[in-house]
Amino acid sequence: MATYNGLVGEQTKVEQAQADVSTALQRRSDLIGNLVESVKGQMNHETEVFTKIADARAKIGSSSVTSEESQKAQGELSSALSRLISLTENYPELKSNQNVEQLMVELSGSENRIFVARKDYNKVAAEYNQKLRSFPTVLFANMMNFKEAETFKETEEAKTVPKVDFGTSSSSQ
Repeated sequence: MATYNGLVGEQTKVEQAQADVSTALQRRSDLIGNLVESVKGQMNHETEVFTKIADARAKIGSSSVTSEESQKAQGELSSALSRLISLTENYPELKSNQNVEQLMVELSGSENRIFVARKDYNKVAAEYNQKLRSFPTVLFANMMNFKEAETFKETEEAKTVPKVDFGTSSSSQ
C-alpha cells in the first residue's frame, strides 16, 4: 500500500510540474499573439515569419498532436519568435513603441519561466522514473501499469546556431 501511495504521490508531482510548463507555454503563446498583432502592420512584408508563427501556434493548439509533435512545434515557435525579434531590430519605429517594448520584456520573462518550469519538470520526472525502476517498486509499478514520464528533450531548432543578420544581407520578403 505504501509503495502504491508513494508512486501516486510522485506521479501527482509530475502532473503538477507538467501543468506548470503548460501554463508558462500558454502565457508565451498569448504574448506572441499580442506581439504579432502589434507589429504586423509595420512589418507587413515579413509574411514568412508570421506564417511560421501562425503554423506553429496552430500545431500547438491542436488536440491531436502527440507530446513529441508538441515539443517540436514549441521549438518551431521559438525559432520563428527569435526571427521576429531579430527582424524588429530593422524597424526603429517598433523599437520606440512602448507596447512592443513591454511585450518583448514580458516575452523574455516568459521564456525564462518556461526554462525553469521545464527544468523543474525534468527533475521531478527523473525522480519518478528512478523510483519506478528501483527494486522492488518496479515489480509493483509494472503490475499496476505505472508508466515512465517523458522528459523534455532539446529540439533540433535549439541545437542549430541562429544566423545573426546585422543588415549585411537582405531580409526575407
